[in-house]
Amino acid sequence: MAYQAGGQRSQPRPVPESLEAQAYLQDYAALLDALAFPSVVFDHRWDVVLSNAAFTSLFQDIGPHPTAMPGDNFLRFVLFHPDAGRVLGEHESSWALPMLAHFAAAVERHGQDHGLQSIRRDIAQDPIMDAAYRQGLPHWIRAVGEDAVEHDGAVRPVLHPDPRWGRTDCRVIRETPKALENMGYTRMTLVLREPRPTAAPSRLRTRPGTPHLRIV
Repeated sequence: MAYQAGGQRSQPRPVPESLEAQAYLQDYAALLDALAFPSVVFDHRWDVVLSNAAFTSLFQDIGPHPTAMPGDNFLRFVLFHPDAGRVLGEHESSWALPMLAHFAAAVERHGQDHGLQSIRRDIAQDPIMDAAYRQGLPHWIRAVGEDAVEHDGAVRPVLHPDPRWGRTDCRVIRETPKALENMGYTRMTLVLREPRPTAAPSRLRTRPGTPHLRIV
């Protein structure tokens, strides 16, 4: 059984066996859906446990993908979905590389986790992404500093399909109450800012079926 707020999930996610924990997640789902900003709760593999209607709306124009839908696993979406750059602006530097850095840290902590190992195998199958992970990532972290890797507080560009938002920025806020933390979950909210002034649209070019990521 899996809980969700807004949208549909293609794959059910495990939830805590405790009835009290399940009741908490149900109430937390109601809280999320009352928020105007996209908000998501995921586990250490970035498997999505809860997401709200605003999160679903942000990614409503994303095409289908067998393993990398944003409502299933947010890390896989950022790294592997060919449409990720249509929503996540400056996709490589602002989203993909920080996520790769967090993934590397998760592998250090949970090296034998089957879900993380599956993601690592998929990274290895893409020569460009694998080179970015093994060789480019350490250089990038040294160049930009640890602050650029941290999600919480970062201001990152997004391209919202709703024209009322359009091309704008969001403040990434990671705010996880103790109860969620004890379940091994993290909450991330994208606080959307007022839209930027209209500018000539930029075209993000990606090869079909591949993410927009190069060696850094």
